[in-house]
Amino acid sequence: MVLERRLADAADAYVARSSHDGAGRDEPLSGRRRATMRWNPDYCRRVARWFDRAPHLAYDARLSRLYHRFKWETLQQYEVIRRVGITVEPWVRPGQPYRDSADLRASVLSTGVLHVYLTDSGHGEGETGYHPMLAPTGLSIGGVDFRYNDVFRAVHDIFGHVMFDNDFSSRGEFRAAFCHMGMYSPDVHPVLFSEQVAQICWYFFGPHLERGEPRRYSDQKVLEFPPSFLDEFTGMFVTSDTKESV
Repeated sequence: MVLERRLADAADAYVARSSHDGAGRDEPLSGRRRATMRWNPDYCRRVARWFDRAPHLAYDARLSRLYHRFKWETLQQYEVIRRVGITVEPWVRPGQPYRDSADLRASVLSTGVLHVYLTDSGHGEGETGYHPMLAPTGLSIGGVDFRYNDVFRAVHDIFGHVMFDNDFSSRGEFRAAFCHMGMYSPDVHPVLFSEQVAQICWYFFGPHLERGEPRRYSDQKVLEFPPSFLDEFTGMFVTSDTKESV
């Protein structure tokens, strides 16, 4: 597909440009398609337990700087998808905009339009409290003032799911997080880990499920995991001809 090729070329060009600003990205994003994953449910449960026990807010000067950079890079990625010809529109109807990941991908590639389920319509469970991703971006799209989390949802859907055909299962979400991580500078990977990987683990493997409670989205927390969790996550992916473990 023409749009699919343009998207891959634009993503690779963005990563190549970013590698010259000291951000440390030195591999084409499209190359992550070849990565295979060594799936580890025990790791997912460990991440979920750590997230479950962590405070809702552990926000310090360092994490503030990381989120500031993360939000800036997210806006740059939004410009990439806009320039490639993809139109982002807020989803203001009831329910979710897409049935599944296949519907998401087919719709975007055929129409060039991405509908975003808005943060104001759903942002985890419980009391959110302060969260840097709830700040307004200054972008008004379709009459809706987008928050940073809305823009992040858009770029994650494109660079995590549409571009790589990753589904919405636990493994598909892990692959989507890994693929999209290649768009961000390594300094902000801890933010992406907390915003994506930790919440994926809690949703699919959280202790609430062991207690017989229904699957649900996690509370929103602002924190940084110990570095070993992020190292173990990236270590799950290898570029080889080996088939993904089952």
